[in-house]
Amino acid sequence: MIQELMELSSRFPKGSISHDAFGTVQVSIDCVIDRKGNFKQFIIHENQPTIVERLTSKKGSARLLVDKAEEVLEYVNEKEKSRDKLEKQRKQAPFKHKKFLEKIKDFKDVKDMSPVLLFYNENRESGLIKAQKEFNAIEEKQRQGNIAFLLFDESKRIHEKQTIYDAIIKHYETFLVKEKNDRFERCSICGSLFFPIADIPHGMIRWVPSGQKNGCALVSYNFKASESYNLKGNQNSSICTKCAKAYVEALNWLLTPSSWIPNEKKNKHPRPVFKNRKDISADTAVVFWLRDSLELSDLEQLDEPNEDAIRAMIESIHSGKKSVAKNIVPDKFYAITLSGVAARIAVRDWIEISVDNLQSNLVQWFEDIRIGEYKKETKQIVLSYPRFKNLVLALKKNQEKNSVQHGRVGAILWRCAVQGNSPPLWLLSSLLNRIKAEQGKVTSERIALLKLYLNRKNKQQKGVIYMETHDESNKNTAYICGSIFAVLESIQYHASGGNLNAGIRERFFSSASTTPSTAFGRLMKLTQHHLSKIRGENAGLAINLDKKMQELFCSIEGSQFPSVFSLEEQASFAIGYYHQRQKDFQTKPNNKEN
Repeated sequence: MIQELMELSSRFPKGSISHDAFGTVQVSIDCVIDRKGNFKQFIIHENQPTIVERLTSKKGSARLLVDKAEEVLEYVNEKEKSRDKLEKQRKQAPFKHKKFLEKIKDFKDVKDMSPVLLFYNENRESGLIKAQKEFNAIEEKQRQGNIAFLLFDESKRIHEKQTIYDAIIKHYETFLVKEKNDRFERCSICGSLFFPIADIPHGMIRWVPSGQKNGCALVSYNFKASESYNLKGNQNSSICTKCAKAYVEALNWLLTPSSWIPNEKKNKHPRPVFKNRKDISADTAVVFWLRDSLELSDLEQLDEPNEDAIRAMIESIHSGKKSVAKNIVPDKFYAITLSGVAARIAVRDWIEISVDNLQSNLVQWFEDIRIGEYKKETKQIVLSYPRFKNLVLALKKNQEKNSVQHGRVGAILWRCAVQGNSPPLWLLSSLLNRIKAEQGKVTSERIALLKLYLNRKNKQQKGVIYMETHDESNKNTAYICGSIFAVLESIQYHASGGNLNAGIRERFFSSASTTPSTAFGRLMKLTQHHLSKIRGENAGLAINLDKKMQELFCSIEGSQFPSVFSLEEQASFAIGYYHQRQKDFQTKPNNKEN
């Protein structure tokens, strides 16, 4: 996985400096000084990216020439209202500032460092002290962000000069030579003899769902329980500095929003837009990419299904019209399912398949989840493809969107869609329990998931394949019992004139789908009373409903209700019930049932 992330990083456009000793930060304040170290002014501006020395855990907390006000100016916000926070600043600021000055001393022999050394030492009164007074006079909200040094007669910041960059590289490589040990023979990723990474963690990765705001670590050894074989820290992973920087850079690129769009809700922040990421729950996301390109439009159909695009995809696969010729190496698809766990990243899944297989699996996914749903507007049953996010929500209580406990469900369904796997039995059990808990509330998304489970299992065992709409050729007993239950509900509805507080679905769905012989015995007695009432008001309707019920009864093998239904049979019951309901809505356009 890390090797493929490295390859992805190598395709990013590189800046003028791409050495491992450097990183990129934002600067919002320039401290302008002259060549004698005299302070001139502060220039406040919007955040601007700049290449700086990359921090490592072994080299201290200070960065050369660019850092926060605490490090650069020994700044303490004396107006801080919280006494605890103020005391904490007073203790930390001198320590941070001392580290910053120690870093500058390490580079005192570099010619371009002279104005900064004068600012802090020989010319301290008109340099640092004057700057501190001026900084305290600035509006508080403008004191945020990183500070860099700028000579008043130049446009390039001091830390951006080539002599400084060369010195940072030399200093970094000298540091690595000291850190290298006999236990590091070759990098376990690229196989090179380059220097091992010293940072613990290797680098912080931001925008991880449910992770810390300042970033999470993929590889970290900050306590002894993570170590083994007498290896210390990063010796346990044997990764070089180049590989560590590359995979961190790639993950940050995959997880970071590509753009922002306005939020429709009032007083809400803009919403992020991702190209190579899908959030499948509040605490879980998938990042994906192709070996030869960075985008794959087919995956957009999971969340925004377009019937024409899906039909074209299905026809293309079924007719054998592939975009890749046999003599060309097919493109590859990679995907990582991950979650934030405190300061670390939990990798839930890693997928690596060809794009041809991916497209075939997506086609099979859409065929398996395709479901018919009655639309009041057209008074017809319309075939639709439920959205991926709605399928994940189908297992949640009352469809609550803020629950974070079903990231596992999303990860399972993602693998079913992308890799063609069959859902596990526990997912079927959870879904059926949710339907029963909500008194037989069968939605198109829930039926699509039941259909997905049964069809993928039955294809392996050459069993019954469930269609999108009511299938009279399906002689599965549980499926027929579900249809009968829907008819009995319709009979009760007509007998009551639609005035029901709790019908047979709310009272009997759970028992009818698990112990049918017991439940249907009671239901048939109720149904006879309902039919008698309907005959007195509408004899024709009573005859049609009774005929429909008798036809379904005759289809049951042995003409007896089974004692118990298995989990798979309970799923068939729910599908049969849903299909019959949708069929009844279509045959009676004026039906007001919900």
